[in-house]
Amino acid sequence: MISITTLPAAADTFQLPRAVELQLKKSDLPATSLSVVIMPVAGERAVLSHQADRSFTPGSSIKLITSFVALDKLGPQFKWKTQFLSDAPIQNGVLKGNLYLRGGGDPNLTFDKFSLMLRALRQLGLQEIQGDLILDRNYFQPTRPELGAPAFDENPESYYNVIPDALLLHSNITGLAISNDNKERANEAGVNVQLLTPHDNLVIRNQLSLNNKPCSEWKSLWQTPTTRINEQAQIEMTLSGSFPKNCQASTYLNLVERNAYIASQFSALWKELGGSWQGKVFEGATPINANVIHERSSETLADTLRIINKNSDNAMARIVYLTIGAESLAARNFPETKQAAFAEIKNWFAQNGLSSEGIVFDNGAGLSRIERISANQMASVLKIAASSMWYPEFAASLPIAAVDGTMKNRLKSSTAEARARIKTGTLKNSLAVAGYVRDKQQVDWIVVAFINTADASAGRGRPVLDEIIEWIASGQENE
Repeated sequence: MISITTLPAAADTFQLPRAVELQLKKSDLPATSLSVVIMPVAGERAVLSHQADRSFTPGSSIKLITSFVALDKLGPQFKWKTQFLSDAPIQNGVLKGNLYLRGGGDPNLTFDKFSLMLRALRQLGLQEIQGDLILDRNYFQPTRPELGAPAFDENPESYYNVIPDALLLHSNITGLAISNDNKERANEAGVNVQLLTPHDNLVIRNQLSLNNKPCSEWKSLWQTPTTRINEQAQIEMTLSGSFPKNCQASTYLNLVERNAYIASQFSALWKELGGSWQGKVFEGATPINANVIHERSSETLADTLRIINKNSDNAMARIVYLTIGAESLAARNFPETKQAAFAEIKNWFAQNGLSSEGIVFDNGAGLSRIERISANQMASVLKIAASSMWYPEFAASLPIAAVDGTMKNRLKSSTAEARARIKTGTLKNSLAVAGYVRDKQQVDWIVVAFINTADASAGRGRPVLDEIIEWIASGQENE
């Protein structure tokens, strides 16, 4: 493990580049809202430092810390495991007992991968399950962190707001296709709704009507579907509002209580494979004497980080953060896994000679209003990463300016195009960029820049951050 001291604190004696000052003025943002540090990858002295020791809200750029600490602690080949177990024998194709599904925190356990697990059970000869399906989420504590958690914003049903657990099947997302071109399947108003994810025992109450809005505005009179478990123990989903004529749209939402969700998907996929099951789903712990029937390993951590950072996937990043805690030796000393994860982050900082003073981690994904870090602290981690064994895996996960991920549509036709690997961050009161830039002289630079405001005006600062990246890529010539 590389050891490096925290980069020297720099007094604010640097003059902001004139182009950056002009962008701040155009964006009607004060210089006090900006924190930035720029330094060469091969060198210690910053060429620009402005409020770099102040703790700012980093948004999703904090995923860089979660990602690299995970690589350093767990290794790029780390995999999560999901298991089927039983404490009863399979005889003549019949399991006369419970089937246990033990989650190991797989961040990307999609329904098609889950279907392959069920197919493996069928290939073992299992056809009929006479017991219940027991869900074991004890890899993380608490096992159901979403229960009672306050909504982060006004869109709790959105994918970016999914709160993970150790057994997050298909991110608990239900897909819906809406159109009015299939009269046979449409309701009386002429609106057709179809499921895009496998579900059994789910009933759709389609109360949508038609309107004359453009298709691009289909969400304007759309109401988020509601779900409940009815008296027949069915998942009842009600769609209300209206939908444009001559329109097709799809949406993916976190709508169904997650135990009911797993039961519904398990039942649908098991039936599809010719299996039989009449039991129920319960939460519990796997018995000590249970035997593993089938185990599935996830993609590697390195592969997973490419999905997370390119797309800024919050749920998957949160699982990586919790995994840091779950796999730590001190995990048993904390009642919650996220506390163990934060302790492990601070321990990593100390082991590498970095100060963690003022750093606050909440979920490791940046979807938080309390997470804090300074630009110098983040730059210090980026500097360690640049000379580490895991730099190729780490750098490959970062969005490339004007090429892919969250940077695909930024800095096109600029000097920085394809020269910057940047993790972005966006909240109502926070914008961020952090990563690496290669200038036209082929010198590599570290950049970290945050904009924080007391209101929602931070969003106006995107041209400021882009100008900072362009200033580096142009060789600091754009004054």
